[in-house]
Amino acid sequence: MASPVEHLPIGDPVPPEADPVAIRACLSPRLVAEFDAEWERVLDQAKTTKDLADVHRLLAKWRHLAYGELRDPGSYYRVLAKAEQIMRTGENPTASMVDDLNDLIRERLGH
Repeated sequence: MASPVEHLPIGDPVPPEADPVAIRACLSPRLVAEFDAEWERVLDQAKTTKDLADVHRLLAKWRHLAYGELRDPGSYYRVLAKAEQIMRTGENPTASMVDDLNDLIRERLGH
């Protein structure tokens, strides 16, 4: 089992293990509540179906989300807020044009 966030080495964070305790240790209290609710729902399904595939998918999803939160706390809710803004207005004011992104890629590749 992975150590809680407090025991991570200084420097770049590492992804938590695909373990609910390790994942929860990386999350804010608000995200812990969301994780716990989803965890309980998926466990109940697994008890009924005797299939752990959804449990593994949940752990993979939340492991990724927890790592993102370690690297950039609050990023999950910022993404949700931006998605809501785009859905509400139909516009993404910070979007880049595809041509600009292609130019940046070529520049970075030295072409």
